[in-house]
Order: sequence, then structure tokens, then C-alpha cells
Amino acid sequence: MRNVVSCALLAGLLAQSAQARFEWNGWKASNDSGYFEPNSTGFKLQNGFERVFIQPYGEHGIRVRASIMRDPTGSEPSVFLDPPLEGPGGNAGLSFDTLVPFRGNSSLRNGNILASISNGVLSFYRISTSSNGSERLDFLTGEYTDTKTLTARFYRQDFRANSFAAEYSFSSEPDEMFFGAGQQACCKDNTVNKKGQVVDLLNFNSQVTLPIYMSSKGYLQFFNMPSQGRIEFTPYRTRYFTDQATVVDYYITTAEPGDYDALQKQYTAVTGRQPMPPDFILGYQQSKLRYWNETQVLDVAQRFHDEQVNVSLIVVGAQFLRVEVPRRLASDSPSICKSRQTDDFRVHLLHRSFDPAFFPDPKGMAEKVKALTGAEMMVSLWPSVEDLSVNYIEMQKRGLLATTRDGTGISDSFAGVYTRLIDSTNPEARQFLCEIFELRAPGWGSLGEPFVNNGQDMINSLPYARTFSQYFLGTQEGSGKMYPWLHQQAIDEGFSNLTDYTLTSSPSTFASRQCRFMSLTRSTFLGGQRFCSYLWSGDTSSRFDVLLQQVTAGVSAGASGISSWTLDIGGFSGLNITTDFGRELFVKWLSMGVFLPYMRVHGDRDCNIPPNTVPPIGNNCPNEPWSYGEDNFEIIKQYIALRYSLVPYVKRLFQMLQESGKTIVRALYYDFSSDETVINGTARNDPTIVHQYMFGPRLLVSPNGVQGATSKTVYLPQLTDEMLRQNFTWTHWWSSKSFGSGGQTINISAPLNQIPVFYLGSKEDILTGNI
Repeated sequence: MRNVVSCALLAGLLAQSAQARFEWNGWKASNDSGYFEPNSTGFKLQNGFERVFIQPYGEHGIRVRASIMRDPTGSEPSVFLDPPLEGPGGNAGLSFDTLVPFRGNSSLRNGNILASISNGVLSFYRISTSSNGSERLDFLTGEYTDTKTLTARFYRQDFRANSFAAEYSFSSEPDEMFFGAGQQACCKDNTVNKKGQVVDLLNFNSQVTLPIYMSSKGYLQFFNMPSQGRIEFTPYRTRYFTDQATVVDYYITTAEPGDYDALQKQYTAVTGRQPMPPDFILGYQQSKLRYWNETQVLDVAQRFHDEQVNVSLIVVGAQFLRVEVPRRLASDSPSICKSRQTDDFRVHLLHRSFDPAFFPDPKGMAEKVKALTGAEMMVSLWPSVEDLSVNYIEMQKRGLLATTRDGTGISDSFAGVYTRLIDSTNPEARQFLCEIFELRAPGWGSLGEPFVNNGQDMINSLPYARTFSQYFLGTQEGSGKMYPWLHQQAIDEGFSNLTDYTLTSSPSTFASRQCRFMSLTRSTFLGGQRFCSYLWSGDTSSRFDVLLQQVTAGVSAGASGISSWTLDIGGFSGLNITTDFGRELFVKWLSMGVFLPYMRVHGDRDCNIPPNTVPPIGNNCPNEPWSYGEDNFEIIKQYIALRYSLVPYVKRLFQMLQESGKTIVRALYYDFSSDETVINGTARNDPTIVHQYMFGPRLLVSPNGVQGATSKTVYLPQLTDEMLRQNFTWTHWWSSKSFGSGGQTINISAPLNQIPVFYLGSKEDILTGNI
């Protein structure tokens, strides 16, 4: 009844015309594009103690900000690009031209989205045009109301501070599906459809949840809020909780149901698009926990050279870097790194930043690795400082370290040493980090997490109270999820400074960047895709079921705008390289890694080689392609070679991502929303459907995640009319056998050297990136 009544009330607002030009509520669509450009900056609902601002923003988008007792300042931490890459809005602040009274009525149209306040309740509609030119209103969602229910905008405040807690409820339908919400934690959650789920908005190792979701009804909504909280996807309402805020700030945009690429395009237009990664990062990346001395690194590089196996990046692990050079800290606290140091200083710092007991000549080591393999090097540095650091007193004095509510500032421990976080929310601390980045390595790994990291089992059973961090920006509860975002920004600014690239806040700059470096991060926030970085899924367990669970984690990250994503091939912990189980798991995991945005091997391996006593954290177990048996080595070499043959395709996927935000690791609902088997299977998170994915628009990947299995049941989705017009069929990658237009379940041979992969169109076009 609500849809019908609402449409009846609003039908008079729509004026139809036989011409391409038409008017609606005094606003006009141009003859050229047909896009409804709003001529209003928005409206403000003054509702007693509450103030709500509704404004057009981006293509087919609406931004809503609300606060209590006072107007939002407009200066809260924001992931929005201002102005957006595409569409109206931007540079408007809190301007409005209509004041709506208590329980008043008003409406605002931007493109195909309509925001309507009726009796003080805010609702959103999509305006769709049929083939005969007539228009209709489709209800998307709105503030949840019922005869007896908690108000849709509900606040709690103790009045000792300006901040408050809030609950915002929006209507949903029982069969509505929701996708995204960031990357779910390892290792039991295999959901793609989040309906019925509760998502905790708190980041830690493996869990990178984000307050963003796409609906099967054709809308995307996100909360521009870095606070802790949760989202509840219940049958009749979706409820967002924030633990602490000074403003509730959310955005909604719409597209036709099933057009998830349009939603991603519109979302990334207002938060930023992934810049093009450097070519070297698209190949094979070699890592383990950890290469703890120079000899190990050079021996590995020599073996890659001798075996004639391609490698693009070699990672030196954490804990052997000593960034202990006193620095001249900038007094003006710029937000962008400034003075570049001389080459002599850079080399000096590079030497001093590695522990000379283990890395006596890091610059020479990097040059030898490059000469032997062509590979670049990555270093890993955690964003923490211990009190023995020569920089500790100076950083503490200048307020560059995060503190805690109890005053100690301790947020973690490692190897018996307490550590504190560098406060990346502080512009001066980011300037300090910029000087560290004179290391000159083109790759940089960082945790970027504000939460307790170490002792992975301690996440769910801490032997001490969780730290309540306090930042330059605010509290952990109110601003904590912004920490990794600002840490990524600091790394971006530091490396941009090194490469003579001026990082600005210009949207056009973010849209056209070509990265000369990349940082690897274990955490992020909304809009993190606009930096030269890539997210990995954290310290996962080495099990077959986890291999498959990572598919759902990856497609959920992609649905949240984070396509620059990868994982630890083989899992992080629990894989013994000497066992048949471990070797089979590694090869099957590696075969999936070929078909990810980045092919990255990493893990803390087990073997029968005893560990060192000095250093105690150096693991001698190997993790290189030749470490998993001679027969498997031949298979691994074939997979690595396949990855390099696919680099033109991968590069094209990143170009499409930069151009329009087009998701790379794609759940099947993206491309096959007209296939009822796909939709029904996605709705109930059927493993047959959700453990498969599209790698770009042409490759279907169905990883073999069962120990000992040499065949796999695969569902081939029914091709769309557009695909059929292009004469596409499902073709097995290995045998070149055609399976027609799909809509069928098949059983395909899947030996260790043939992960089930099917392609659309011409294989030659795929291998040349001509898509």
C-alpha cells in the first residue's frame, strides 16, 4: 500500500512530454543528455532540536546530513570528493534554498533519483522511463515507520560532549538482497547476500567491514562515517548504528535493478577511483614470513633467475627495519609531503633503516635482485613505535603518537615489547612518515589498523581490556575507522613526493593517476580505492574451506568499491610444505591466485627445518615455487607463466576500473541478474553459486576447494541477450570445448594443473586485453 499511496501523492509532480525536453517541478532536463539537472541546492528540515540537510550530489545521487542541537559544521572527516568526478553538486557546503518545517513536505530530484519528505518522513524513489517514454516511480527505501516503532532517526546523548550515538532505520523487503559491507572476517562467513546478517563496523586483522551496501532493488547507500557501530539487515528494515558522531552523513544513488556497474560508477565518482597500478605489480609476487637477512633474499633471486621463473616483486618482511634516524619535523604540519631530500641522504637513510646485522647493504641488495630477476622490492613496516626508539621521546613530546583513555597509550605488544601507534590522523605525524618514505622502495606493506593486532587468537579472547585509542582526529569510537584511510594517505603523499608526483585533492588528478609505487594495506575505509594501494585479506588459515571462503570475501570487497584486492596464496598459517595436504592446498590456492587482481604468495609456513634462535622470529621454512615438490613445481611454473600471459587482460581490467569503477572480482549477480538460478542461489548463499566468480567480464573462475578432488561441479550461468548477440558461448579454458549458452550445471575434470575456468568470446582477445 505504501508504494501505491506514495506514487499517487507524487504522480502530480511528474509532467510528461512527447518531446525530449520536459519539465518537472520547475526543473528541466537538457535536450542533449536528458539528465535532470537540479536547480536547487537542497532543502533543510528543521525538526525541533534536529537539523537535516538533503542535497543533490553526483549522478543520480542524494547526500543527507543530520545533527542535533546545531547545524553540522561541514568540516567533519569526509571521504567525499568535492566536487565529484561526475554529476552535479559539490562546493555547496550546507547551502539550501528550501526550509521544511516540522512534519513538512518537500521533494528534490537529481537525475533519476527523487528524495521526498512527506509529513517529516524521508523516502527515496527511482524514476524510470519505459520504452514508450512514460515515467514511473519505483520506491527504493525510506525512513522506516510503523504504527508502533522506534523513530527512524533516533539519538542518544549524555550532554557532556557535542557527540551523540544514533540509530537510523530504513525500510527493506524480506526478499531484498544486500551486497558489499566490506570484507568479512575469516573464516566461517561465506555470505555474499548480507540479508539477515549483523555487520560489526570495527576493523581488525582480516575484518575490514565498511558501511556501504548495494541493494537488489537498484540502489547503493553508504555512510560517510568512520565511527564504530554496526549494520543490521533485518527482514523489514535495515538499521545503521553509530557509537559516536557529531553528524550523521549518508549518500544514496540509484540505477536500474541489476546494473551494479552503474552503481559502482556513481559511487566512485563521489569517493574516488582506483589509479592505474604500475605494470610490475601485476605479475607474480613472492613473499613469506620472513626473509630475515640479505643472503636469503639474494639466494631466492638467484634461484628465480636460474629456474627462469618470472617474478615481479619480492617482499622483505617486517621486524628487521630500524627506522631510527632522528628527523627534522616540520613545524607547519603540512598535509602533503614537501621537501625532497638529496640522493646522498636517501641512500644514507636506506642503509640506516635496515638492521645492519642482517642487511649490511640493502641498496646493493636491491640492485642485485633487479639485475637477476627484474623484480622490485617491497618492505613492510608496522605503524607502531616502542619506547626504546630514539624517536619515541620526540614523537611523544610533539603529540605524534596515539594515546589511550587510560593514558598509557599502549595499543599492542610484539615479542614481549609494548608498542604505540603513530597517529596518522595528525597531519604532522603524516609529515613525519613522509620522511620515512625516503626509503625509495617502490612497494610498501603496512597494517594500517587501529585495533589490537598481535596474537591472532586474542581477538576473540583478550586477556586484558581492549584499548580505547584517542587520536588527533578524535576517539576510536568516533573516528577509528578513518585511521587506515589517513595512513594510506600518508604513504601516498610520501611516495608521491619521492616520484616527483604532486598529490592534490583535485578529483581529476585522482581519476587519471598512474602509480609509480604501490602500498599493500591490511585495512582501509570508504574511498580508500583512490590511493596507490591494494588491500589484502589478512592472516587467514591454511584450509580448503578457507580457500573458498576467500571468494565471498573478495567479491564483497569488490561490491564495496575495493577492487584493488588480494590475499595470502596458501593462507597465512597452518600450511606444512612437506605434507601432501599442504602441497595440494598451495597449488589449488595458487591456481585461483592467477585470476585475482594481484597474484601474491605469502604465509608463515611449517616444515622440519628448525627455527633460528637469533633472530627468534626468523622462519627458515621456504615458500618459493620450488618448495612444494618437483611435480608441483612444474605445475606452479605453468600457472605463473599463465599469469604473465594474462597481464594485458589484467591491465585492461584496471583501466576499466579507473575509467568507471567497474568491479574486477565480480560475484555472478553482477553479470547474470536475469538468471533465476544465480539470483536464487545468491539469495540463500548457495556454495555452488557464491564460490564462483567472474574475473572481469570474460572469465568465469570456479576454484577447486576440496582436498583430493580431481573434478568440480560448475554452474554455467545463462548468457544474456547482449552476450548472445556477440555470439558468446561458455568455452573451457583448457580443452577449448564449448558448453553453449549456459543455464546448466556440469561436472568438469579439474586435475591439479587445470583449475575450472571458462571464457566468453575470443581467447586471443582476452590474452591481448582487447575487450
